[in-house]
Amino acid sequence: MAEALSGVGPRLRRLRTDRGVTLTALAETTGISKSTLSRLESGGRRPSLELLLPIAQAYQVPLDELVGAPAVGDPRVRLTPHKLPDRTVIPLTRQPGPLQAWKTVMPGGPTDCTPVTHEGYEWLYVLAGRLRLVVGDRTLVLGAGEAAEFDTRLPHCFGPADARPVEILSLFGRQGERMHVRAAPKSRCAASD
Repeated sequence: MAEALSGVGPRLRRLRTDRGVTLTALAETTGISKSTLSRLESGGRRPSLELLLPIAQAYQVPLDELVGAPAVGDPRVRLTPHKLPDRTVIPLTRQPGPLQAWKTVMPGGPTDCTPVTHEGYEWLYVLAGRLRLVVGDRTLVLGAGEAAEFDTRLPHCFGPADARPVEILSLFGRQGERMHVRAAPKSRCAASD
């Protein structure tokens, strides 16, 4: 047991740094003081369920992963959908941090598209169906395989473009964080055909 407990601190530090999360951000998410988190990571504080449960929840990882329990062989990720009146949102990002990802499924039909503004930057990719996207004074219809990105300080809203359901992937970053789609130059694509 002592060996398992001694490995918790370095595991917590590695998990936090691998995900690019600061102690301050983790403290805000978990409600655990920054100094307590630092002492946990350095081994100066003994881990307890009271401390590990909020950390596991913040990282969206099983408690077993924090304490180094042996794997049980089930690789499935369990996602929890959130049902809203006009859509179902499934968070795909399993940790706090500057970029967050979601899958959103919206049933077809007319929706209330009241533009909103907030700090940040958003990238949308249409998986299936047709998406009506309003950004500023422009209205676009995106089909499966199309993407859009925009500054969320501009008035924006989105929903299904017609009576069919639409599914999208969405990446959101705080202001200044932009997602970039990397594509091979045309000449390289033509050479590989």
